[in-house]
Amino acid sequence: MSRIAKRFARLKADKRAGLVTYVTAGDPNLDVSYQILKGLPAAGADLIELGMPFTDPMADGPSIQLAGQRALKAGITVDATFDMVRRFRKETGDNDTPILLMGYYNLVYQRGPERFCKDAAAAGVDGFILVDLPPEEADELKPYAVAAGIDTVLLTAPTTDDERLPAVLKYSSGFVYFVSVLGITGTSSATEEAVRTHVERIKRHTDLPIGVGFGIRTPDQAAAIARHADAAVVGSAIVERVKAGLDDHGNAKPDLIPGVFAYIKALADGVRGVRKA
Repeated sequence: MSRIAKRFARLKADKRAGLVTYVTAGDPNLDVSYQILKGLPAAGADLIELGMPFTDPMADGPSIQLAGQRALKAGITVDATFDMVRRFRKETGDNDTPILLMGYYNLVYQRGPERFCKDAAAAGVDGFILVDLPPEEADELKPYAVAAGIDTVLLTAPTTDDERLPAVLKYSSGFVYFVSVLGITGTSSATEEAVRTHVERIKRHTDLPIGVGFGIRTPDQAAAIARHADAAVVGSAIVERVKAGLDDHGNAKPDLIPGVFAYIKALADGVRGVRKA
C-alpha cells in the first residue's frame, strides 16, 4: 500500500478529511523553502504537494506564477527539488507523510518518463499531479510510475461529465483531484453545494478518495470542503503567505515561517473540526 493510500485509510479510520498543502519548491529560496517543507506535517498538513517551478505555468494564477519566478531566480531545478524531498525523508525520519510533485509534463518529458519516475521514487516522492497530462497521453508515463510505485493523480473539473470521467479515472491512483472552479488557481471559490454535488457524482464512479482544491482560503472554506470531500487542497493562499513574509528586497522576514505555519494550523483546525459519519 502506498503512503498516499495509507494516509487516506488513516484519515478514514479517524473519521475526518485531510488537509493537502501546496508549496512551491525553492520559494523564496532553497533554504527557507526546505524549512517550510520540513515543518508542514507538524503544522497540520496531512499530505504535501511540492510544486515544480516551470517557465510557462498555464494553469497557475498570479500568486503561484510569481512564486515559481522567485524559485527559478533562486536556482531551483528538478534535481534540487528531488534533493529537498530526499533531505526531508532523511532529516525528519518522516516516512509516513505523502509528498506529491505538482507541475507540468514538460519537466518529465525533458528528463524522460522512465528516468524521472526512478529518480523521484529514489528521492521519496509518492505521487505526481501533472496538470497538462490528459488521459489520452497518460500511457507515456503511467507504466513507469507504476513500476516505481508512484501514484498518478489526475484532475477532474466541473466540465468533466459522466462520459469523460471513466477515461480520467482509468489512469488515476492515490486520489482524484477535483478542480472546483473553472480557470486558473487562486482566483475564485466554488459554493459548498456545488462541491457536494460534484463530489457525490464522482464517488458514483470510483472508490478513490477525492481531494478538492482551487480557491480555498479560509478555515471555514476548508471545513466546508471537508464536510463532503476526503481532503481539502490549499495552495495559492499559502504561497501568498510566503510572499507576505518577504521584505522589499525579496528577503525573508523573521516572521515568514511562523506566519505560514500559523495559517496552515488554522486551516488544519478547520478541517479537523469536521467529523464524518
